[in-house]
Amino acid sequence: MLRMNDSTKISEPAPGGQRAEEPKEAQQPDAWTPSGEYNLGGEPRCEDLLAQAWESWLAEALAVDSPLARHTLRLSNEHGVVVARRQSGTGSAGLRALEEPLFGRASGPLNGPSLALEPSGEVDEAFYRPLLRMAAVLLREKWERAAESAAVQQTIRRHRLNEREARRRDNLFQAAIRLNNLNDVYSVLRALLDDVGLLYPSANAHLFLTQDYVDGDSRIQPLLLRHTSDDLNADAFLSGRPMTGTDADGTIRLAIPMRGKQAVYGVLSLALPGEDWDAPELQSVAMLTETAGFAFENAKLFEQSNLLVSELQLINELTKRLNQSLRLNEIFEFAMTELLQIFKADYCNLLQLSADNHFRIVASNVPAAANELYSAGYGFCGIVYSTKEPLIISDYTATRVVDSQLMDATGSRSLIAAPVMAGTEVVGVILVSHRVPNYFSYENYKLLQVLSTHIGLAISNASLHAEVRRMVITDNLTGLHARHYLNEQIQLRQRKDRCGSLVLVDIDHFKRVNDTFGHLIGDSILVIVSDVIRTSIRDSDIAARWGGEELAVYLPGIQSGQAYRIAERIRSTVEAHTNPAVTVSCGLSEWTFEEEKISVESLFNRADMALYEAKKNGRNRICVG
Repeated sequence: MLRMNDSTKISEPAPGGQRAEEPKEAQQPDAWTPSGEYNLGGEPRCEDLLAQAWESWLAEALAVDSPLARHTLRLSNEHGVVVARRQSGTGSAGLRALEEPLFGRASGPLNGPSLALEPSGEVDEAFYRPLLRMAAVLLREKWERAAESAAVQQTIRRHRLNEREARRRDNLFQAAIRLNNLNDVYSVLRALLDDVGLLYPSANAHLFLTQDYVDGDSRIQPLLLRHTSDDLNADAFLSGRPMTGTDADGTIRLAIPMRGKQAVYGVLSLALPGEDWDAPELQSVAMLTETAGFAFENAKLFEQSNLLVSELQLINELTKRLNQSLRLNEIFEFAMTELLQIFKADYCNLLQLSADNHFRIVASNVPAAANELYSAGYGFCGIVYSTKEPLIISDYTATRVVDSQLMDATGSRSLIAAPVMAGTEVVGVILVSHRVPNYFSYENYKLLQVLSTHIGLAISNASLHAEVRRMVITDNLTGLHARHYLNEQIQLRQRKDRCGSLVLVDIDHFKRVNDTFGHLIGDSILVIVSDVIRTSIRDSDIAARWGGEELAVYLPGIQSGQAYRIAERIRSTVEAHTNPAVTVSCGLSEWTFEEEKISVESLFNRADMALYEAKKNGRNRICVG
C-alpha cells in the first residue's frame, strides 16, 4: 500500500479478485520517515519498488565506473533483510561496512532501508562516505519516482475499475428496466441472455428451464436433474443459491437460480475464462437473474390472465355458435373445424357412441376415416371411454400405450383426447392430433376438457331436440310420420321434383276387427300394415298415418304406373301376412310438372275419391284418381 502525508489511500485488489478493505484511519508515519515522504516499508510491493530503484541506480553507477562499484554493495530493508546485493571482489573479513540510510537518521539505531558498502580492503572512509551518502540520496529519489509512478498507475487502474464498475452498474440498471418493461415470457428470457452476453462477451450462457419452451432458441433448454455431485445446475435449483465451480483449465462455471416470489423457474448457467471474472460480480449477476425471475413470473401471470380471458371469450363464442344449430351433423362439423383452428392441429376426429356400443366417426378432416366403426374398448377412445377422463400423449411413436389406426394412418405423434359427456355417461370422444411430438401443452389439455363439456351440452340439446321433433312428426302407435309432416314434405317436394304420387291405404272392415277381436288386436293389425308399407317403399318415400285406420304414402319422382305396382305389392302382402287376415283398399293420385300446379289438398282429394271408388267396388283393390 502507498500512503502519502495527506492521508490519500489507494488500494490494490486482494487475492481472489476481492478488493482489500481500506483502513478507516490513516497510519502514522514511521519515526525515520521525513514529512512529505512515502512510507513503503514492510510491504512486498515496496521491496519490489526498492529493487527496481536499485537496478536503475546500479546500471548508472556501472556506466560511469563509480568507485563504489569496485566494492560489494548491498541494499537492505528496514528489518535488515537484504533486498539486493552486488558482489565485487572477495571482500575482507573483519573490515567494517559503511552504511547509509535512504531517508535520513533519527535518534537511536537505524530503522529504515539502507545502502551498505562492504570494502574489499582498506578504504578511505572520508572519500567513500560522501559517495555512499550521495548514492543513497540518488537511490532514494529513484525509489520515490518509482513509488510515485506506481501510485499514479494504481490511481489510473483504480479509476478504470471505477469506470468499469459504473458502466456495469448502469448496464445492470438498464437491463433491469428492460426486463421489468417486458410482459412476454419469451422476450424476458431472450433479454436476460442478451444482457448477459453484453456484460460478459466471452461467456457461454445457457438458461435451463423447468417449464415447456418451444420458441426454438438453442440457448434455452430443459432443466434435467441428474443428481450428481458435480451438477451445479441441480444444486443451484434445489438450494435456491448461486453455485460456482472451476474446471481444470481455469474456466469459471456459474449456476444462478432464476427465482420469483412463488418458485424457482430455472437456472442461468455461465462458463467463462477465469481472467474475465471477478468474484464480487456474482452478487450483481445474481440480482440481474433474480430480476429476470420476477419479470418472468409477472409475464407468466400476464400471459395466463390473457389466456384465461381469451379462453373465456373463445368458450363463449363457441357456445353461442354451437347453440345456433340444432342439427347434429352441423354441430359435429362445426366443432371439428373449430377445434382444428383453436389448437392449430393437423387432425381432428369426433366419434359418437352408437346403441350397439361402437364408436362411429361422425366428423373428421381425414376423408378415409369417415363413418369408420371401432369397438368401445379400442385404442385411445377405449381408454377415454373406460376412464371418463381426458388424455394427453406427448409422443405416440415413443410410448405407444395402445394401438391406434387413426394415429398410424395420419402419422400423428401428439394427441389430446377428451370424452363427450351426457350427464354421467360417455356419448362420444374427441381426438385432436398433430404430427410433431410434444406439440400440445398442458393448457391445451385443460382447454379441450372445457370445450368438450360445451360440445357435449350442444350435442345433448340437439339430440333432445331431434328426439322431440321425431316424437312430434311421428305417430306413436305405428311409428309412421304424422299427417302434418306428410303435408309439409309434399309441399317441399313439389318445389323440387317433376312428378310424384300419393297412395291412400285403408284397412277394410277395420271396425269389425276391433269389435270382434278387440282394440289391442286392431292396434297390432295397424302396426303390421305399417311395417308392410315400410318394407315395400324406398327410404326416400314418406309413409304417414293419415287418420284412424287410413295410412298414406307419398312417392316422390314416381308416376301413377309405378305407384300402382307399389300399391299392389302393399295390398297383396297385407292380405297374405296378417292374422287375423285383413285386406286393404288403395286410392292413388299423381301430379306432374306439365299440369297446372296442384295443391296438397287437391292431391289428397283425388286419392280420397279413388279410395272411395275402391271401397264402393268391393274393397281389396286399387283405384287411380
